[in-house]
Amino acid sequence: AENRTRFSDQPIPKEVINNLILTASTAPSGAHKQPWTFCVVSNPEIKSQIRKAAEEEEYESYNKRMPPEWLDDLRPLQTDWHKPFLEIAPYLIVVFKRLYEFAPDGSKKNNYYVNESVGLACGFLLAAIHHAGLVALTHTPSPMKFLTDILDRPENEKPFLLIPVGYPADETYVPELFRKDLSKIKVDYT
Repeated sequence: AENRTRFSDQPIPKEVINNLILTASTAPSGAHKQPWTFCVVSNPEIKSQIRKAAEEEEYESYNKRMPPEWLDDLRPLQTDWHKPFLEIAPYLIVVFKRLYEFAPDGSKKNNYYVNESVGLACGFLLAAIHHAGLVALTHTPSPMKFLTDILDRPENEKPFLLIPVGYPADETYVPELFRKDLSKIKVDYT
């Protein structure tokens, strides 16, 4: 299937991106440790490296790793291993989870509820992106270690989410997806 995700290459002021990150950083976190790093990539060469590595992993996933049921579930999204949006979107925000911190003496200091904390921060970030009139998508190529290598991140950080951010292209296709009805997701205890 042809990839239908369309971003405009229209520039976004860096101040807008910084404000989005600041909004994400207000998310609650375990013991208020704020176990996240937001890497903001606009350099075309780095975006190209990320795209190439992501497409290599995605090709393997789509052709060898994903079971048929998963591929069937992805079909309505009209997605495949081609990821041109990784170079077209003006920014990639690569979110890393910080598994632990380093004390001044080099010893490790635990972070708590890391996945939950970083997930909340990403939710805040995505809501802020939408509120700013921009578009994003959540991309999780697996495995994502290539992001650690390309961005030269320290050993205590692991990739969590890759988020292209931009304005929608003029001819953006949005799949007609339906949300579950409120009665399917909410239980009242009155």
